[in-house]
Amino acid sequence: MVKKISISIFLMCLVTLVGCNSDKDKEQSKEVPEPIQKESLKVLSLNTWHETNRVEGGFQALIDVILQSEADIVMLCEINNYDNVVFSTKLVAELKKTGVAYNSFNSGKSPIILSKFPILSTPEINSSSLTKCIVSINDETRMAVYAAHLDYTHYACYLPRGYDGITWKKLPEPVLDVNKILEQNIASQRDEAINLFVEDASQEAKKGNLVFLAGDFNEPSHLDWTNATKDMYDHNGTVVPWHNSVTLQEQGYLDAYRVKYPDPVTHPGFTWEAYNKDVEISEMIWTPEADDRDRIDFIYYRNDDRLMLDDVFIVGPPETIVKGQVVNDDASKDKFLEPKDKWPSDHKGVLGTFTIR
Repeated sequence: MVKKISISIFLMCLVTLVGCNSDKDKEQSKEVPEPIQKESLKVLSLNTWHETNRVEGGFQALIDVILQSEADIVMLCEINNYDNVVFSTKLVAELKKTGVAYNSFNSGKSPIILSKFPILSTPEINSSSLTKCIVSINDETRMAVYAAHLDYTHYACYLPRGYDGITWKKLPEPVLDVNKILEQNIASQRDEAINLFVEDASQEAKKGNLVFLAGDFNEPSHLDWTNATKDMYDHNGTVVPWHNSVTLQEQGYLDAYRVKYPDPVTHPGFTWEAYNKDVEISEMIWTPEADDRDRIDFIYYRNDDRLMLDDVFIVGPPETIVKGQVVNDDASKDKFLEPKDKWPSDHKGVLGTFTIR
């Protein structure tokens, strides 16, 4: 009888102990957060200089730089589909031969988009300067991608350098009145395209989509023409609030290069112009007596808690051109992804690496 009671008591204690441990396990499991799902993303933007036709071997050089960048999203401009050949189809086919698969969208406009992720739709946007895709990153995340090639006329950043931004001719003297500089700038069609983008992208943001805008803007940034740089690069004392970078900043868009490198003195990030060793230098000179270096190629993204910028590179040769001469700015701390051989363009590109969570 005593033994039976002892065994019963033992079993009751054991059940109680197991129950207590089970409750503790439940409490502990509540304290362990769910793992954060992360997705890496690389975005490359590059002006191809008339589909790389200005450089012998330029098409293969473009393939090489895309592969070297390992970009997931590629935005290219100055695409003309010469000889009725759809450039994006040709490019994707050649990339596939290397074992790298992209989807693509070529709207017939200058900018095109390549994506390793599925392209869900290609909504029309009423601008010759913009191409748009909706891309599926994963089951939960979609992204609105806008590739840009903005109006090249009324290139007003030449005025303070002593050249006209419409005729490209040398002026009797530099134009240093900021109001006059901005007057020529706003006469372009760039602001119309950016305003259209802002309106369209706001609807995508309301749907919960991430938003990217990248390409050749043919206009500098107000983050580069500051008090710190007013006596550099032939700015000739001017501090210019360039329209479109101001608009994008006010609308909550981040300039990837300036997020990572906010100082335009240590990290000028010039993308115009690139010296190309395989082309006669005379073909790349627009202001033979001025320093016209600028950052006019950008990656912008809408500020979003799900999106983190990890790093950003200038893609292309470190050399540029100043007053008709080849220059390598050793004072700059810019980081370059340099081509292994040929370079296909007279621009440098931008490569941003991000984490989506």
